[in-house]
Amino acid sequence: MIRSNKLAGMIMFFMMLGSTAVFAQQLPQQQQQQEQTEVSDADLQKFVAAVQQIQVVSQQAQQEMMQVVQEEGMEIPRFNEIHEASMNPEVEVEVTAEEKAKHKEIIVQLEGMQADIQKQMEKLITDQGLSLEKYEQIAMRLQSDPALQQRIQQMIQG
Repeated sequence: MIRSNKLAGMIMFFMMLGSTAVFAQQLPQQQQQQEQTEVSDADLQKFVAAVQQIQVVSQQAQQEMMQVVQEEGMEIPRFNEIHEASMNPEVEVEVTAEEKAKHKEIIVQLEGMQADIQKQMEKLITDQGLSLEKYEQIAMRLQSDPALQQRIQQMIQG
């Protein structure tokens, strides 16, 4: 379980990287707007529904990505170790040429999957009746607004 959690973390990194890149250009504008915009209960309910559906898609994607790693003949802990070293210059790992090649091929496949996953997630958001911009505004505001966090918690629980 710990091994799959490490890969899940790495996979979530890919997914978050992709989803934040889509909205990165709008960030300064959104930060100003998030402080001024009140979030209606209807939008918050749509946001919660979208997040719950995104979690399901994310879990399925994690499973598929772990399967790709294993099908390429690499153990998940070893993939994570090599990947961490490739992302962090302070981490040193001895890697064979074959392992480097496998790692590179796996990354290409995972990045290809990430684009499809992102499209699915964006569709889930818009299917709930939220624009991607509104979803991102709520998500950004949620990080710094305890009252909004509490409202969401109440919706999820009750």
